[in-house]
Amino acid sequence: MTDVAGLRVGNAQDDRLRSGATVLVGDRPFVAAVNVMGGAPGTRETDLLAPDRLVQEVDALVLSGGSAFGLDAASGVADGLRAMGRGYAVGDQRVPIVPGAILFDLLNGGRKDWTVNPYKALGLTALRAAAADFALGSVGAGTGATTGNLKGGLGSASAVLDNGITVGALVAVNALGQATVGDGPEFWAAPWELGSEFGGRGVARAFAPAAEPAPGKRMGEATTIAIVATDAVLTQAQALRMATAAQDGMARALVPSHTPFDGDLVFAAATGVKPLPDPATDAYLLGHAAACCLARAIARAVWLATPTPGDLQPAWVTRFG
Repeated sequence: MTDVAGLRVGNAQDDRLRSGATVLVGDRPFVAAVNVMGGAPGTRETDLLAPDRLVQEVDALVLSGGSAFGLDAASGVADGLRAMGRGYAVGDQRVPIVPGAILFDLLNGGRKDWTVNPYKALGLTALRAAAADFALGSVGAGTGATTGNLKGGLGSASAVLDNGITVGALVAVNALGQATVGDGPEFWAAPWELGSEFGGRGVARAFAPAAEPAPGKRMGEATTIAIVATDAVLTQAQALRMATAAQDGMARALVPSHTPFDGDLVFAAATGVKPLPDPATDAYLLGHAAACCLARAIARAVWLATPTPGDLQPAWVTRFG
């Protein structure tokens, strides 16, 4: 994700809680949009991302565990940004604009008997940790994530188009469906893999075309939340189209996806550094690249997940590595 110049990512987690938060922050405010295709989303400040709203740029985007409690992670990020003097100017006040989305990880075996909601502090810690280099796998919002058969996690991938535009994806994978095909190690996203970024196992030799795996976790414990970003100059409407196209990447990498029990959501971010050489053709290419990057990022999240004592599901590396 941070191959998109001007963006930084920070993670924070509590291993006893088996949960955490991840923040994407820019060197300056950036255009943002959102597309929701899951049936059970949990969000903060997403209404203002519509193209007809007053505010066109945001200061940060937050992905968090914790279900509805995790929405408070964005409050911690907003507090931290305000202390930095950042935010939308209203008179002599600054109001940081920090949309966020959450996944459900309350039943993953971690300690959830808090008396004070821990997510606000996790959000602030993630903001303070934001950097160009950041960890993937069982960290941040992906700390306690699971899928239909394996541990989930935090993943990222990027690509540079022939026109010089960069696209990146960041995702916390906590899906009802599977990232792998059947009982094998191969990933649904294999056709889009670059090199051996998630093991190089290739495409599964055979699978039932009409078959979908039965849920391996209780319905309602799901949601995959993602951000796709570019350094291109985009309007909020163009960013919305990129977020919408990126949902194809989720469908390529998770089977099934966009179920009534998932809150599948994709934010889009545009830092506005490089004009699109050909607005019509390049907008089409951005959507395709965003979908490919998101599919790769989802597979990487599962492939990089690490085993932890007390896990309710095996990590990919434990089962196949």
